[in-house]
Amino acid sequence: MLRKLLAILSAFLCFGLANQGHAEDGYDLWLRYQPLESATKARVAPVLRYFVASTDRPTIAAAAAELKRGLGGMLGAVPGQHARVDEAGGILIATTDAMPLDVAARDLPRIGDEGYAIRTLAIEGKPTILILANKDVGALYGVFRLLKLLQTGQAIDRLDIVDAPKLKVRVLNHWDNLDRHVERGYAGQSLWDWQKLPLYKDPRYTDYARANASIGINGTVLTNVNANADILRPDYLQKVKALAEVFRPYGIRVYLTARFSAPIELGGLKTADPLDPQVRAWWKAKIDEIYTVIPDFGGLLVKANSEGQPGPADYKRTHAEGANMLADALAPHHGILMWRAFVYAAENAEDRHKQAYTEFQPLDGKFRDNVLVQVKNGAIDFQPREPFHPLFGAMPRTPLMMEFQITKEYLGFATHLAYLGTMWEEALEADTFRPGKGSTVAKLLETPVDPGAATGMAGVANIGTDRNWSGSQFDQANWYAFGRFAWNPDAGADAIARDWAAMTWGNDGATVDTVVRMMMGSREAVVNYMTPLGLTHQMATGHHYGPGPWVADLKRPEWNPVYYARAAPDGIGFDRTKAGSDALSQYAPQVAKRWDSLKTVPDALLLWFHHVPWDYRMQSGRTLWDELVIHYDAGVDAVARMQADWAGLEARVDPERWAQVRDFLAIQHEEAMWWRDASIAYFQSISKRPLPEGHKPPAHDLDYYKAITTPYAPGQGR
Repeated sequence: MLRKLLAILSAFLCFGLANQGHAEDGYDLWLRYQPLESATKARVAPVLRYFVASTDRPTIAAAAAELKRGLGGMLGAVPGQHARVDEAGGILIATTDAMPLDVAARDLPRIGDEGYAIRTLAIEGKPTILILANKDVGALYGVFRLLKLLQTGQAIDRLDIVDAPKLKVRVLNHWDNLDRHVERGYAGQSLWDWQKLPLYKDPRYTDYARANASIGINGTVLTNVNANADILRPDYLQKVKALAEVFRPYGIRVYLTARFSAPIELGGLKTADPLDPQVRAWWKAKIDEIYTVIPDFGGLLVKANSEGQPGPADYKRTHAEGANMLADALAPHHGILMWRAFVYAAENAEDRHKQAYTEFQPLDGKFRDNVLVQVKNGAIDFQPREPFHPLFGAMPRTPLMMEFQITKEYLGFATHLAYLGTMWEEALEADTFRPGKGSTVAKLLETPVDPGAATGMAGVANIGTDRNWSGSQFDQANWYAFGRFAWNPDAGADAIARDWAAMTWGNDGATVDTVVRMMMGSREAVVNYMTPLGLTHQMATGHHYGPGPWVADLKRPEWNPVYYARAAPDGIGFDRTKAGSDALSQYAPQVAKRWDSLKTVPDALLLWFHHVPWDYRMQSGRTLWDELVIHYDAGVDAVARMQADWAGLEARVDPERWAQVRDFLAIQHEEAMWWRDASIAYFQSISKRPLPEGHKPPAHDLDYYKAITTPYAPGQGR
């Protein structure tokens, strides 16, 4: 049968050039394709000598080009050109439309439209690797999987892999403005050079698409959720079309953010009421226009009635009524509407933790089938640690998609090493107990509310024009980890970190072990020196750079850090039990019961749900005050250990990237000390307790830390 396949396939390609790589500045991300060690090269070279592409379709061509690039980089020039795969062995890329049915039938039901199978076979006694997919994009994903196996030193002589994504919509949300400023961006300007589009397509757009395809991301929202209606103008749609043309071969659809008031700003209407016939007609015509320009347009993302953005509540309409109006216009084109559940209002005196649940849960089952309600992992705002959002499991008749923040708005920007894989794993593994035990957030995301219904995950991108893409070498890991979790929400943070480390820093065991150890402890270090024991939102306001636990003068109460810590002579923490805001009642009874009791609530969430006396005895036997100080110091000490670990890798890592990480870790240690000292100085001024023995006082008095201002910190909104 496989000889029959060879007769069907006509495109025979060989490789002979080594990878034309960039300098080791981080540009190549995890796709470095560095030469394999001699022993490994000798072992794999026979099976990797040639490959066959099944067609000349653009996505298959992209897959073949990536394979050629990867193998050329890892193996170098290989002698022998124009040999047939059945004569010399090789790699075969095939889709089931070109595959004999009895060969393909085994995998058809399992791989779907985006999955793939990779198998080691023999043709005429020659070792052959078959990459099989139903659709071209699956073949592309299969190629990247095979290259990852080679980069990470995995055996390829007995491959039998079948894999497919568990979520349908896997998108990056770029908070990029049309002037190229990136809100909460710490890696330079926006990639999208709107002034030069559509006639100039920067080659970097292709590398962006390659990187996303390598981790299974299949969509990108090009514009900020704080939307500008101008992106929907005809001239800008032509620019969007140009980007879509670059991304299409890599399986990536483009999406845009829609400003709810666009019918007024662009259409000259007097209202944006979603029930007004003229408004509905305007949106239908606009969306029809978009699909005329971009036939495979993915859909729209909307932030409404949050932080000053217009929305249906301006007209006394519900979120469902606003979302359904847009969803109805998208439906004939099979477009998706992503509607953010991030809402809170200054005039609402309710605990901010409760507001999204209060507004959205009563609307369960009232959204159209092509609406995905986009819910952040926690109920506040991408904090270093939050309990899982209570909406997960509480809207069983509504498709919910996860929203993670890849860019580290609240975790030290680009200069603090904080691997977010552990945070996301924590959220995805959380058991909602809805409808029963074992109903993890991951399982809820993966399970369509109806057969064929949309599922998804979104990540707020950390990408910009910096040569290393993300502002730091280690922040690349968060982009990578997001793609892996979006493909499989049940993935493990440790395994993801290990793959990334091997591909990014070299497949040396000692290097990988050290890098993974640093990564796996990094986020907890940040939690400890910023917001230990369930404290939250203690950052300086506006830019969120550095500590500001004393801030209490902003006009909206929930903008002030004192709103969350509630530090007073009698104790610290936000009471969310029945005696307080009763936010715990939004969770399933099994969850609420555990977190309601001081005896069973985890220390990590203690002050999130309870106001606790300073002298309360913790599980360790220490007082809360002493435990708080010890956690601050533990965070600083963890950064010092990362510095020592990294110093030990100087001879194993290229000098340019090693030096940048060294310097960034020095910044992180200095700022961790700032966080520690400022926080202890403030809370000690209220607790009036001495520091535990062996823990030094802050370097300066409280007034010194209060006087620090950083008005030009990057990434602020405009």
